[in-house]
Amino acid sequence: MRRDIFQAIADPTRRAIIGLIAVQAMTPNAIAEHFNTSRQAISKHLRILSECELLQQEQKGREIYYQLELNKMKEIDQWLAQFKAIWENRFNELDSILATLKNKTNENESTV
Repeated sequence: MRRDIFQAIADPTRRAIIGLIAVQAMTPNAIAEHFNTSRQAISKHLRILSECELLQQEQKGREIYYQLELNKMKEIDQWLAQFKAIWENRFNELDSILATLKNKTNENESTV
């Protein structure tokens, strides 16, 4: 079953796991040490992140290391980029309005 990326990152624990793994590949036990929850709960979060292909698993000896799948993160980034462009445009418009108001205030003060 393929899960939706956005459902997966909606959970704060899974976002925190992504943040940990973004820095370095980690074993499930190393990840679990950062949370006040059971190892089984962390395994469930890792399974969900893996099912939506946000994580890759790499076997090293007897340990499994999880690392971030950057191509899937780019999918999230591309989706967010459209909103970033909208917000930046609105902030630029606000800056322009504020500059206009400031200029009018300065003009009024200098004529008084």
